[in-house]
Amino acid sequence: MRRPDEETRMWHVAQNYSSGELAVLEAPVPSCRPGGVLVRSSYSLISTGTEMMKVSEARMSLLSKARHRPDQVRQVLDAVAQNGAVATYRKTRQRLDSWTPLGYSLCGVVVEVGEGVHGFEVGDLVAAAGNEFALHAEVNWVPRNLCVRVPDGVLAEHAAFSTVGAIAMQALRRAEVALGETACVIGLGLVGQLLVRLLVGAGVRVVGLDTVEERCRTAEDGGAVGCAGPDPAGVARLEALLRAGAPGGADHVFLAAGGASNEPVELAARLARDRACVVDIGKTRLDLPWNAYYEKELDVRFSRSYGPGRYDDRYELDGVDYPLGYVRWTEERNIACFLALLADGALDVSALVSSSHPVTEAPQVYERLRTGAITGVGHLLSYPARDQARPDALGASGTTGPGRATRVPRARDGAVRLGVIGAGSHASAMLLPGLAAADDVDLVRVATASSLSSINAQRAFGFGSAGTDARAVIDDDDLDAVLVATRHRTHADLVCAALESGKAVYVEKPLAITHEELARVEETMARTGNDRLMVGFNRRFAPSFVDLRRRFGDVGEPVALRYLVNAGRLGASSWYLDEAEGSRFVGEGGHFIDLLSAWTGEGPVALCAQHGAGDDVSLVLRFTGGSLATLTYATGGSRRCGKESLDVLGGGRSAHLDNFVRSTVWSERGRQSRRSRTGPDKGHRAAVAAFVTAVRTGGPMPIDTASLVSTTRTTLEAAR
Repeated sequence: MRRPDEETRMWHVAQNYSSGELAVLEAPVPSCRPGGVLVRSSYSLISTGTEMMKVSEARMSLLSKARHRPDQVRQVLDAVAQNGAVATYRKTRQRLDSWTPLGYSLCGVVVEVGEGVHGFEVGDLVAAAGNEFALHAEVNWVPRNLCVRVPDGVLAEHAAFSTVGAIAMQALRRAEVALGETACVIGLGLVGQLLVRLLVGAGVRVVGLDTVEERCRTAEDGGAVGCAGPDPAGVARLEALLRAGAPGGADHVFLAAGGASNEPVELAARLARDRACVVDIGKTRLDLPWNAYYEKELDVRFSRSYGPGRYDDRYELDGVDYPLGYVRWTEERNIACFLALLADGALDVSALVSSSHPVTEAPQVYERLRTGAITGVGHLLSYPARDQARPDALGASGTTGPGRATRVPRARDGAVRLGVIGAGSHASAMLLPGLAAADDVDLVRVATASSLSSINAQRAFGFGSAGTDARAVIDDDDLDAVLVATRHRTHADLVCAALESGKAVYVEKPLAITHEELARVEETMARTGNDRLMVGFNRRFAPSFVDLRRRFGDVGEPVALRYLVNAGRLGASSWYLDEAEGSRFVGEGGHFIDLLSAWTGEGPVALCAQHGAGDDVSLVLRFTGGSLATLTYATGGSRRCGKESLDVLGGGRSAHLDNFVRSTVWSERGRQSRRSRTGPDKGHRAAVAAFVTAVRTGGPMPIDTASLVSTTRTTLEAAR
């Protein structure tokens, strides 16, 4: 078996959101996952609007950032109520003090085609989109629906404009412009300049407005009949030009400006005709002056990024296209249309290319843009070609072959050598800090889907190596154990592969999202003789729960338990809503069923489940010794209320656990209450420590395998 010391590296532009620092990092090349292609960048375009706004925001103080993003402040306050100040601070600090990517529009060459992708071949020149995929990096993995082949004759540096061009094109489509109409574009940055050219090509008479004289002249060179600044003389000039071609004002006004000023919105009302259409593209202030908009009955519309499909994971990640007969212009088709206009000569962006710089000079370029040392709207980063070998990659569903030799994990005299697959926000906040601080753990390797997330994990927790290849972790013979903290759909495959490689495995819940996956895990353990498995049912290790169970004692008779979970509502973009990841209860319900089993020391033998609105579930469980438990998983409660509460009654005693902070026991001797001084501790650190001890000493796993399987099967049945 192989153990590569280092995966192939590449240059990657990144920014630290906490300090504002910009850097070109040496990062691992991403793996080519199913459903997409690996693209070696030729040129990527700097968005002088969106990216410079992000760069400026990162340079703000923490207080200024909070004022700038009140939505995130509310999320932090909600998290404090449910998870405590310490855990929330750790998670927030980790997210702030990490490298984040820049870029979303590029052109490059396909170097590898992922499983299930058709229509692309190695060597194709393509335009790519997406602020998670088309990054300022030498190599990017791009989903199929965010990648378009570049027609012959189109220069790579021009094709790099395609994503921003699709933003402008979507705004044009939202306005539903017609031949011979007039339009005013407020904000002549990169999007505004492209929009001017598209409108002119569509037979629309265009005027423009911007505070920068150079941009006004560039727009006029692109076909605008006249452009001016927002001063009284400039506005009066535009009004005269509009009256000459369209009595009453512009048929359409496009807001392509950004910033905190409300002036663009007010000017739009002044320059628009009666019942005109106002389309917002940029992130600008929108305090609509009611009288002005009401009196003209203006139609205000929003243009969402590149077009239909944006922010829809089924479209962008899973490659499920919208039917052409129902959605004519998706984001992929908008990009293709922009490229076709370039190929036909109907659109020329050569005048918008202001400069081109090697990617290694990116920090200096951003600084010069910020200070105004360089002007213009179209600035490119170039990527000199260099030969690189591709590492092998493990797709989300890849496993090792059934005939492979295995070894049972052994006890070690020294530290447990651990490899980690997946280092998202939960693992980085709840699991890895404790492992990094432990004297008996050596964090050897980490692999994540994103190059930067692997670099962030290595930087924060001291991994020996970081990469994007899960197979490199699984096949490393020097590792004793693997921790799997990826998305739910990958758990069973990765667990089976790691068990077959002879390693102990700690997998975040759930162990499996279908009965078929669970059966495969059981078969793998039986076939290999390796049952060194633990699932992250951490709540049974919570100090407050362990203490409460000890104080309650054994009453010698069945008990009644009631568990209430205030799960809260999910945001519209949550990946928990993806059916391919299993239901929400499948993903989380095992935690609560396991805790009830831990209290009784027994497994459930009977189940009655009722499903309410949305994700609400109510269960009644009977355990082998006769104890009964009710579990209510509800999503309609307040986020400022604690997430979980447990009540137990039996043998003349009662117990109450409030969100792993306060615990109370009532008995003949009276009432005894205790409170955690550090807030909710749900046992994450204790759970991974127990797993490490079992691996190091060769002792039994902290939770019996039969219990892990029983809890998982019960959860799947409850969800069904």
